[in-house]
Amino acid sequence: VQLVESGGGLVQAGGSLRLSCAASGRTFSINAMGWYRQAPGKQRQLVAAVTSITSGGGSPEYADSVKGRFTISRDNAKNMMYLQMNKLKPEDTAVYYCNAYSRSYDKQYWGQGTQVTVSS
Repeated sequence: VQLVESGGGLVQAGGSLRLSCAASGRTFSINAMGWYRQAPGKQRQLVAAVTSITSGGGSPEYADSVKGRFTISRDNAKNMMYLQMNKLKPEDTAVYYCNAYSRSYDKQYWGQGTQVTVSS
């Protein structure tokens, strides 16, 4: 599975960005997908995720810090995943990574990351 993110950039606080993740390869094996972020000097953390993809999709999960501001969505027909980010804050500044998990192969896949910078 290959993952490619796009849509990052520089935005002022209160603004919005939409990240996209294009999946290719053995996408049929993906059971869960999500977005992670890593700020300088900090550990990578989960932002939002969708599980049970093969069974039609479960309820999305969000980090407390982004609930009510970020929305994760998927377009299965296009093998795409999105993260709509609204009301951005400077503390949202990080490199955002697309992630996919395959239970069949017991393997995690990562994209190369896209930088999101929120200015105050």
